[in-house]
Order: sequence, then C-alpha cells, then structure tokens
Amino acid sequence: MSPEDITLEMVLKTFLVEAEENLSKMEELLITLETEPENDELFHTIFRMAHTLKGNASSLGFVQTAESAHVVEDLLQRLRNRTLPVHDRLISLLLQAVDYLRRIVIEETEAGTVSSAALNFFRRLPLAAVEGEEIPVDAPTQDRRKEPGRREGDRHFTNERTKTLRIDIDRLDRLLNLAGEVAIAQGRLGQLLEWKGRREDLLEAHQEANRLFIDLQEQVMKIRMVPVGPIFRPHLRTVRDVARAHGKSARLSLEGEEVEVDTTVIEHLKDPLVHMIRNALDHGIEPPDRRKALGKDPCGRLVLRAFHDAGSIVIQLEDDGAGLNRRRIIEKALSKGMIASAEGLSDEEVYRFIFEPGFSTAEAVTDLSGRGVGMDVVKRNIDALRGSISVESNEGKGTTITFRLPLTLAIIEGFAVGVGSETYILPLEAVTECVELPREESVHPNGDGVISLRGRPLPYLHLRSLFHLGGSPPRRQSVVVVNSGGKEAGLVVDLLHGEMQAVIKSLGKLFHGLPGISGSTILGDGRVALILDVPGLLREAVKRRPERIAG
Repeated sequence: MSPEDITLEMVLKTFLVEAEENLSKMEELLITLETEPENDELFHTIFRMAHTLKGNASSLGFVQTAESAHVVEDLLQRLRNRTLPVHDRLISLLLQAVDYLRRIVIEETEAGTVSSAALNFFRRLPLAAVEGEEIPVDAPTQDRRKEPGRREGDRHFTNERTKTLRIDIDRLDRLLNLAGEVAIAQGRLGQLLEWKGRREDLLEAHQEANRLFIDLQEQVMKIRMVPVGPIFRPHLRTVRDVARAHGKSARLSLEGEEVEVDTTVIEHLKDPLVHMIRNALDHGIEPPDRRKALGKDPCGRLVLRAFHDAGSIVIQLEDDGAGLNRRRIIEKALSKGMIASAEGLSDEEVYRFIFEPGFSTAEAVTDLSGRGVGMDVVKRNIDALRGSISVESNEGKGTTITFRLPLTLAIIEGFAVGVGSETYILPLEAVTECVELPREESVHPNGDGVISLRGRPLPYLHLRSLFHLGGSPPRRQSVVVVNSGGKEAGLVVDLLHGEMQAVIKSLGKLFHGLPGISGSTILGDGRVALILDVPGLLREAVKRRPERIAG
C-alpha cells in the first residue's frame, strides 16, 4: 500500500467517525427540539452540523451525501427562520432523514453508489415537510422498530469507533515522559548489577522501577477510558420511536454522560441497555390514558445515569412506570417450579426471578417482550463483565435497575488457589471466606457434596474433579466460599496462595466459551494460570445439585 493510499484511508476513517458524531448529535438535538421548539440555539447547532457534514462530504467528492445533507440544511434554515413550524411529524421526518444520511454515507464510501430509496426520500422531503405528510418507511426505520437501538450503518460506524480512540495530548505526553523514566531506571539497574552495587541500592532501584511500572500501567489504562455518553445517546431515539410505535409516550433523560469507563466495558454494555429499555417500555411505562387516570404525566419518564462509586462504575435505569408486580412474579415462579413456596422471600429475592431464562410475566407475545428472553441476556452479559445487578421497585411508582461494574477488564484483583500442580485465580470480589474442608468430607475426593457453614447448608464442587486433574488430594483441603448473583457455593482446593493482581489475557477463539473459565494470566514465575468464571461455576453447581444451592 502506497503512502497516498494510507493517507486516503486515514482521511476516510476520520470522515466516517466525524459523520457519525455529527449525525448522532443531530438526532439527540432534534429530539430535544420536539420539547423546546422556541430554543433558537438548538436550530443553529443542528444547522451547523448538517452544514459541516455537507462540507466534509463535498471536499472528499461524496456528491450524494453532500446533496442530501444540503436538502436537510435547507429545511433547517426554514425552521431557523420560523417560516416552517415545528411539530412532531416534522421531527419524525428529520429523524428519518438522519437514518437515510447514515445509509448514504456508508453506501457512497463503500460502493460509490446510493440506493434509489434513499435518493427518493430526499427528493420528497421538502414537499412532505411543508404539507405534513409521512414518507413511506423504508429499511432504516423498519430495522429500528424490529430491533431498537440497531440501525443500518450503525455496525459500520461502531467498528470504526471501536478501532479508534481520541486521546488527550496531555495523557500522551505523560506516557512519553514515563517511558523515558523507565528507560533511565532500567539503565541504573544495569549499572548497579554490573558494579555489584550494595543490596540497599539495588532494592531502592527496584522499588523505583516498580513505582514507575505501576504509574505507566495506570496511564495506559486511562488512555483506554472513554465516556459513556456515546452509548447512552442513541437510546434517546430508541425510547421515542419504540414508545410511539406501541401507542405510548416516553422520554429518556441522561445523567453522567461524561463518566469514563474502559472501552471494552462499553462494548459489553450495549446489549444489556437495549434489553433493559425494551423491558421498561413494555412492562413499566403505561399507556397515556392509563397514566392520566393514575394522576401521572401522560408521558413516561426514563432516566439512564452513570456514576463512579468505590472503584466501580454504576449504571442505573430508572422509570416511573407500573413497577414490578410481586404477586405475579411469585405466581409465575411457582407455576414454573422454580420455588416450592414464596414464604419468607424478600423483595430482592423475588425480583431476581426476572433474570432467569424463559421467565416472563407478559400475557401476550409482542415484538418487545413476552418470549422470556431479554433480561436473562442482561444478567449473562453483566456476569461476563464481573458485575452485579440489583433491583428496586415500588409497585405503581416505578423501578430502578442498577449495574455495578469494574472500571476495567484488563486487570483483576484476584485470589490465587492451587490444585495439584495448577494455579487458578478467582476474582477477589466473588470470594466470601475460606474454611477447612471437614475430614469426613475428604473421603469423597472426586464428588461434590454439602457442608454445614454456621448452621446453613453450603454445596461445594471439587475443582480437581471438575477440571479432570490427576493426582491424589492432600489430607488437608480448603473450601473457598464464592458468591455471585445471590447464589453461594464452595470450591474445594489444595492450597490457598492468597491475594494478587492479575493482568487478564485472552484465551483466544479456540478456547472461547470454555465452561468455568473466563481468561488467563501469567504468574511471576512465567507459568500460565487460568482465571475462573464464578457465575459459570455456580451454574454448573445448579445443574448438578439444584436443590442444594444456597441463596
């Protein structure tokens, strides 16, 4: 590839990223304009974004993109001059135009040609805007209604964004300075070793090198941190369109868009947020007439917020809908044989059933819910992120679902254990305590069982048996008590090595999805240690002895 080709490719990637940023912001501001039609600054900002897209496309020779953006620009100019009134049908047309612009950008940059449906839309847009007519829905909007939050072109734009990070120059400067300091420290260590320096000098140099390494690691992690805003904002449109398509009215407010989290966590949050919002719109938000009769605002309110708390990121979705119906959830759990009795169950334990596979209280199947899939996907994804979910609900007033997630997936605070010659790492947050395996239980080295832990039954699994490891267990074994999602079990191990910080390494596609394993790490002596998937191990325990799982 020639230097000219490389430069053109970089320019094209920059154009695609900036085009999506402009279109996403236009989409967000158009939805705001619907409720603030007198806000002149909104008109000016949206107009500038359409003008920027037109100019960028024109400079690169993307004629169809530029001409289509020009149609939108003309329409926005009329709105800005107040010669065209703002109404919900016009906002819908403009949002549809944003969808088609996304489509045209992708088609023209990839194939050089644009579909006739997209071009016809922009030919009809000026007249439709004046007469208040709808333009027949084509693929972009149809796709959105089938799967809210997923639009044509989104995947392409998302791929470009996930491959590219915008980095503050100050962070790069700090990284460069640290690299220089590490080189100096390395040179000093080499000199001390060559001169056979004093033990105290070597120790001091080692401590300084270690400090620089930790600082360098922190700076690299900060570079990977991105704000949650870009994955929050598309849901403004999702909530509006999906609610309207199902005879409801709802608006989404965003809080904490500037909160930063590792880019890998961001990618894993997309599907859970879509499912949670679908669930809130279907089960939570009532139809306008019902809300009015209850004394509520006919327009439902959802709040998506993010904030940092105790070294974690917290994501919350709050709605002011009907809340969870405890009685119906219990009835469904009883009918599915998930519980024998509801006596003594707390609200938290009852609400946890909504995350079980196949669980739904919907009386009819719709394109939103009723099939019993969705919330179990949410839990599975959050478990994969080493996170936790909690639910608070007030019947008749609304529900708040909270995710608590690690800031990064690259490093884990772990607890190392040994089985035979192998070392395994457990996420420290999942470890509750360690106890000695009773001698009478040691006679079943290849099975599982139950021990009494302060008067309550605790089921356990032998890691030696689970991972088919050879050799005989020692006379004295330990049980590591682990907890996830309210379920608790014990893992029988030979040795307890203690706490350690582990840099997570992927196992690769060949070993992806191995039951009970979430990754690997390199130990100080160069050996590879597997990182255990606690939720997966608990699911395995449920399969083996479902009646024995505590919690």
